[in-house]
Amino acid sequence: MLQNDSRKVKPGDIFIAIPGIKHDGHDYIKDAIKKQASKVIVSKGNYPNMIKVNDTNEYLHNYVKNKYLPIIKNLKLIGITGTNGKTTTSYLIYQALNKLGKKCAYIGTIGFYINNTIINNINTTPDILSLYHMLLECVRNDVEYVVMEVSSQGLYYNRVDGLMFDYAIFTNLTQDHLDFHKTMDNYLQEKQKLFRLLKNDGIGIVNSDDEYCEKFYTNHTITYGLDGNYKISDIKYNLAHTSFMVNDQLYNMNLIGKHNVYNMCVVIIILKLLNINNETIISIISELKSAPGRMDIVKYNNNLIIIDYAHTPDAVDKIINSLKNIGSIITIIGCGGNRDKSKRKIMGKVACNNSKYVIFTSDNPRYENANDIIFDMLQEVDTFNYEIEVNREKAIIKGIQMIENNDILLILGKGHEDYQEINGIKYHFNDKEIVLKNI
Repeated sequence: MLQNDSRKVKPGDIFIAIPGIKHDGHDYIKDAIKKQASKVIVSKGNYPNMIKVNDTNEYLHNYVKNKYLPIIKNLKLIGITGTNGKTTTSYLIYQALNKLGKKCAYIGTIGFYINNTIINNINTTPDILSLYHMLLECVRNDVEYVVMEVSSQGLYYNRVDGLMFDYAIFTNLTQDHLDFHKTMDNYLQEKQKLFRLLKNDGIGIVNSDDEYCEKFYTNHTITYGLDGNYKISDIKYNLAHTSFMVNDQLYNMNLIGKHNVYNMCVVIIILKLLNINNETIISIISELKSAPGRMDIVKYNNNLIIIDYAHTPDAVDKIINSLKNIGSIITIIGCGGNRDKSKRKIMGKVACNNSKYVIFTSDNPRYENANDIIFDMLQEVDTFNYEIEVNREKAIIKGIQMIENNDILLILGKGHEDYQEINGIKYHFNDKEIVLKNI
């Protein structure tokens, strides 16, 4: 088997050295040879059993397309792109199809889900070789559908090169990743690429309430939203569930919030396109659960503690505002280090303007000072309903202690993550574990 990670090499495998952003695969050729790689594919240097090419990355892309595409061509691919909602929407579709007996795998931020196995992913959209290996595993396990998150960076680096999608879904576009893309226009252009990868009879599914929606329309587009082909209306929610109408049909779901109505509407569209009857769809929708770390609810006396991955201004705004009518909100929030700094002051202001109280804390500071990140978040805050507790565990404990009757404690930013990255080291840390240990 071809491998681009020397740690995965087994005797007889072929190792290809790919230059990356931080590491160059050529630096690990000796490790691959020690593990008895049968051949090494390189663009520089001299090694035993070497195949030398001008560009190993180009060679890799041609190799996987020529060798693996014929094998995986019958998989039905559902690709989802957008700033927010990718993980939840993908995970809901994954659950729904499997409940219907249509064998489906999921590839995205929270891992590679196939059968009852979960494998961690480093990137939302894995590198092209890892992705094709996952798709080959799907074929070996008789999977019919694969639903995957397709990130802007995944599209920029051509990680889905060669794949053609049966469905392309656009959730929304708001500020994020500008440290990488520099401008919203660049960010938009990368997202649009997914819709150019639709099969000739492929269907685009677009959130018509997003200001960029028309940029994603194709010859065969279905829209959803307040005035879409699938019209959302009459949203009602409480601490237990949410009810809503789509084209005058009533649905009930266990997920909370307006943004999750939009996510669930995509599931309804997919099931309708697969000719599933109304009664079955209503039943399926009522059974679906949120993705790990997405509106993950812990009930505490008469209160709710909610852990969520929201880490963009839009996501923070939507989740807080979707819950304001249910109870008073205490928000714990930080921002990741070495990422888009321009969103920090927006997130800080949104949190303070819409919460009863805010505790600013550390997220994944990476190589930045956590205090400096919090300072950036406070630049446009003009209220006094906040405090700073840099230690994230102490911040969560303090938030729990502040809860009164019918309060909601929102712990935002890390969601499913089981680590906190500080100065290049990932320490074990999970928001939900801290909550369960202290209630």
